[in-house]
Amino acid sequence: MNAYSWHGHAITRSAIARRTAVLAGCTALVLGLTGTTGAGAQAQGRDLGRQVLAAGDGWGSQGAGTTGGSAADAAHVHTVTTWEEFQAALKEGGSAPRIIKVKGMIDAVSQGCDAFAAEGYDFQQYLADYDPAVWGNDTPVSGEQEDLRDASADNQGKAIKVSVPANTTIVGVGKGSGILGGSLQIRGVDNVILRNLTVEAPIDCFPQWDPTDGTTGAWNSEYDGVVVYGSTHVWLDHNTFTDGRHPDSSLPSYFGEIYQQHDGLVDIVRGANHVTVSWNSFEDHDKTMLIGNSDSAAADDTGKLKVTLHHNRFEGIVERAPRVRFGQVDSYNNHFVVTEDQPYVYTFGIGIESRLYATDNAFSLPKGVSPARTLKKWKEAPLTAENNYVNGRLTDLIAVHNAEIPEETLQSGAGWTPTLRTKVDSPRAVPWIVDTHAGAGRLR
Repeated sequence: MNAYSWHGHAITRSAIARRTAVLAGCTALVLGLTGTTGAGAQAQGRDLGRQVLAAGDGWGSQGAGTTGGSAADAAHVHTVTTWEEFQAALKEGGSAPRIIKVKGMIDAVSQGCDAFAAEGYDFQQYLADYDPAVWGNDTPVSGEQEDLRDASADNQGKAIKVSVPANTTIVGVGKGSGILGGSLQIRGVDNVILRNLTVEAPIDCFPQWDPTDGTTGAWNSEYDGVVVYGSTHVWLDHNTFTDGRHPDSSLPSYFGEIYQQHDGLVDIVRGANHVTVSWNSFEDHDKTMLIGNSDSAAADDTGKLKVTLHHNRFEGIVERAPRVRFGQVDSYNNHFVVTEDQPYVYTFGIGIESRLYATDNAFSLPKGVSPARTLKKWKEAPLTAENNYVNGRLTDLIAVHNAEIPEETLQSGAGWTPTLRTKVDSPRAVPWIVDTHAGAGRLR
């Protein structure tokens, strides 16, 4: 596969790093945690596409539960090895149950960014036209090159966004299977499962310069790896979500600001409900996960956005793990790893009318990063944060936050208690358990 080359900036493709395989003697630790009864039985030859979310396993199991395409007949089981085959499999068969098996890494942008550029678009001219020294910082950009940039972005969006139908299971085959640069849109449907996939975040080939964003302007990008928009009963399990070949550190700067080409990894928004996110690895990304994307979305989101996050690993994540608005979000037995050389802002974002219940998690923080920074208050909303461990020590995250950041005093007590939990592991054991078993390629 070729490296991307855009605006004279080449980014070499490297293999997406994977951690070591599950130790053979550790199989018992995942029993009952990855789907239907007996993950050990699943691990020994059962078809991943036929597995369903276990009863009681998070908000995704509420009501009718999440079964995806497990009931698909033989005609609706597809194995795909290219982006074009993947698109065709998603469109075929209406809402009939389907299983799509992704074999190998399939690339949504193998032709490179230049293939999407509208005729006449010239990035160097774009920079010349909208340089703050010429355009200023008071007015959003407009004119020919902005129109052509927008048309180019529209071309890319049509190429890389795909709609996932109801009653669908998408699974990676073995290790090292997944999607490069595509955006999976789970919009307005019910009953979807994504498992065992490595999803490399899409690169926005045509970010927009907004001179009015902040005091000096900023580059803004589109395209999330996975969007759950107004959909219900969704299970994301044993996937790896990452910037992969294109970390922010590889991106250039223009007008003194990073040329940001990433948006979110997984966003759950606009009335989405009953979602379980389990045993995934989120790696090397800035704005990772929104649960609720607007303070003004009360009409869509009130009483919804019920999401469970458990046994996920977050490493090299700058912020939004997750940022929550409105929803009753249950976060337990996750491992949050802040590396020594990464930028870091916060882990849990407390937003408008949110009710976060975060317990039994483990944090690994380097010297100089206080546990107070794991919480960030955006709007007044109570939360529960109990029995969390930081570097192996029991830590009251709310108390530490309030003591060190008194201007953002948080209220304790989310006002509800989760009932849809499977086994809750000791947070002392979470780093080993999660680091060993979370992510794509860890299901056997």
